[in-house]
Amino acid sequence: MVDDRSFVKFSDIDWTTWTPRETATLMFVRMDGMVLLIRKLMGMGAGLINAPGGRVDPGETPAQGAVREAQEELHVTPVGVKEAGVLAFQFTDGYSLRCHVYTASSYEGVPTQTVEAIPLWIDEREMPYGQMWADDRLWFPLLQQGRKFSGRFLFDEGIMLGCELDAAPPAAAAAG
Repeated sequence: MVDDRSFVKFSDIDWTTWTPRETATLMFVRMDGMVLLIRKLMGMGAGLINAPGGRVDPGETPAQGAVREAQEELHVTPVGVKEAGVLAFQFTDGYSLRCHVYTASSYEGVPTQTVEAIPLWIDEREMPYGQMWADDRLWFPLLQQGRKFSGRFLFDEGIMLGCELDAAPPAAAAAG
């Protein structure tokens, strides 16, 4: 049997008609130059550092799903939630995912380890990109700058094979 995954190329994907199998979220609580991340203990990306997040349940909006996931994974409720960007992920095994990325300016509760995640406060100037998904280093700086972004990525398991990223201009340029 031939492994078809080696024949998938980023340039072969028609992103204008691409449809994800699932919708998911990421929630970055950012306070005083620090960001609340997690070490994921189970599911997709287990072992990696990421933001709390997960799949959107039927009947909820992505924003509602992002808040619920933070509550489930860390026992905190994000406050001051804003959409930061949208990411599209195609995997060579056929799985596809649209991820809505949010930020929060504060939270209620106490970040608590659960069966799903270990909470980590990280200095945003020292992001542990070597322990994160490969795409994070491309778009997280845009999130830090407050620039809306959208990205498209092709992965073979944990290896990024291709990407395309669009971003709004910096606030100063947009105002001028």
